[in-house]
Amino acid sequence: MENKVIDESNQGEALLIEDPSHPNGKKLFLESYGCAMNFSDSEIVASILKDKGFSTTQNFFEADVIFVNTCAIREGAEQRVRKRLTEYRKAKKLKPDLIIGVLGCMAERLKSQFLEQEKLVDIVVGPDAYRSLPELIEIAETGQKAVNVLLSKEETYADIAPVRLGSNGVTAFISITRGCDNMCSFCVVPFTRGRERSRDPQTIVNEATDLFNEGYREVTLLGQNVDSYLWTGGGLKKENVSDEELKNATTFSQLLEKVALIHYDLRVRFSTSHPKDMLDDVLHTIAKYENICNYVHLPVQSGNSRILEMMNRGYTREWYLNRIDAIRRIIPDAGISMDIISGFCSETEEEHKDTLSLMETVKYDFGYMFAYSERPKTLAERKLKDDVPVEVKSRRLAEIVELQLKHSAYRTKQGVGKVHKVLVEGTSKKSKEELFGRNSQSTVVVFPKENYKKGDYVNVLVTNCTGGTLIGTAL
Repeated sequence: MENKVIDESNQGEALLIEDPSHPNGKKLFLESYGCAMNFSDSEIVASILKDKGFSTTQNFFEADVIFVNTCAIREGAEQRVRKRLTEYRKAKKLKPDLIIGVLGCMAERLKSQFLEQEKLVDIVVGPDAYRSLPELIEIAETGQKAVNVLLSKEETYADIAPVRLGSNGVTAFISITRGCDNMCSFCVVPFTRGRERSRDPQTIVNEATDLFNEGYREVTLLGQNVDSYLWTGGGLKKENVSDEELKNATTFSQLLEKVALIHYDLRVRFSTSHPKDMLDDVLHTIAKYENICNYVHLPVQSGNSRILEMMNRGYTREWYLNRIDAIRRIIPDAGISMDIISGFCSETEEEHKDTLSLMETVKYDFGYMFAYSERPKTLAERKLKDDVPVEVKSRRLAEIVELQLKHSAYRTKQGVGKVHKVLVEGTSKKSKEELFGRNSQSTVVVFPKENYKKGDYVNVLVTNCTGGTLIGTAL
């Protein structure tokens, strides 16, 4: 719980439906890799297949169907998926009728390799085609290969109530947009998830309300860029609608308010924000409602304006720092985290130092840091040269991580001596006599169990800390 630099928790774990209603039906083994959006998609997949009689298993040798929900954003995740598919083929030798499928972001790009060249899978399904899974499984059961990687301009799965997988019963994800229009030069998401479209706000409010009534006490609103959320009745983007339609549209700040008003005991988080679209209206909405967490994940990627331009990020170093200043001004105690890529194409040593100096200016609470890896189909892969040596990328990344660990410890220490409102998420991994949860800034807090339980809000006086965890006692 203490390492808040790179969080790959649950990567590749078997995701389990808590209360399978068809225990004697076919068994599904489902793994998910990558971002929170992928895990949210896995819950949609589980819901679709649960309605067809599937239950889940955590032993893939017991499964009738194995699905891997994949990530193509970074090379490491792709390598892990390939390794797992090789392991699943061993299970297929013991059980020839076993169906193996790849879902999600890797599907379209690698469908021919997986199906024809390497013969690793029977089914390949893109992120907009999950409704077709039951039919595709039936095709695969006849011995044929089954594929649907078509992207959609309309699909949001708004009518599907996701099955909560591996849930703690307290926190849940809600997808509010799908796809992305930003076209950052390093990013493959627009090619794997398609154009951005927003989901009907009423379906989001309904889902959050149902979760609260089921006992959940925190929801995280998800999108590749939540700040550009816009609902005009069709989920269309701003360039497609008239000024009159925009006046009556639901923006992200308005959606945040709608969800916050469901109940004051329902905490609201969101991810991910884009600096070019993070306007003050969202920050004022956060400041207005105590149950909207004082936490903003604001990826920077680089602290140098030339590199940001090459990345096609749509903002400069100065614009980004202006947004940080706005967050600090409007939400003084906000926790702020980031994404950073080290060693992007043509990055010089001075430009790397610009990233370090920006980190020193902001002093993030925590972050997600990676060395640049070229992804197929991206603008960077087509137009730019990946010319920073691997050893230089690694050394720069190590410097970034080391500095962030220092800043995480600094920010965590600032919480000592204060009272924090903590939402209990479960029992501490280190002691059954302690509970853990997070405060509004998303920092983990650990305290003695006493008579408190999962889902409670507890005021905790923090008396000590480690590099990334607050330690205290309940008041």
